[in-house]
Amino acid sequence: MRIFHIATAADWDEAQRTGAYTTSTRGVTLEQEGYIHASRADQWEGVRAAFYADVTEPLVLLEIDTDLLEVRVVEEAPAPGMTETFPHVYGAIAPAAVVGVTPLGQHI
Repeated sequence: MRIFHIATAADWDEAQRTGAYTTSTRGVTLEQEGYIHASRADQWEGVRAAFYADVTEPLVLLEIDTDLLEVRVVEEAPAPGMTETFPHVYGAIAPAAVVGVTPLGQHI
């Protein structure tokens, strides 16, 4: 299965250098949150609009092949007030599991 994660270009560059992507979401680490937020193909644009609209640094969309992950992915129940489930990655993402990187630019 393919899932998606919005990352800053700087965080993705760091992951390639260290061998592990560990940013859960904007400004929050995997260690702080316990998992990495991800989206399905039909969800990432809404996530970008809701949580990254004011970001001025370059963003990239990571396309992750879950078959290549060495950690589990769980489709979580909706958050309070939400109806959609979202995939969460319970561990660091190895750059080898990222099969596509698309620059998103700075603005929607």
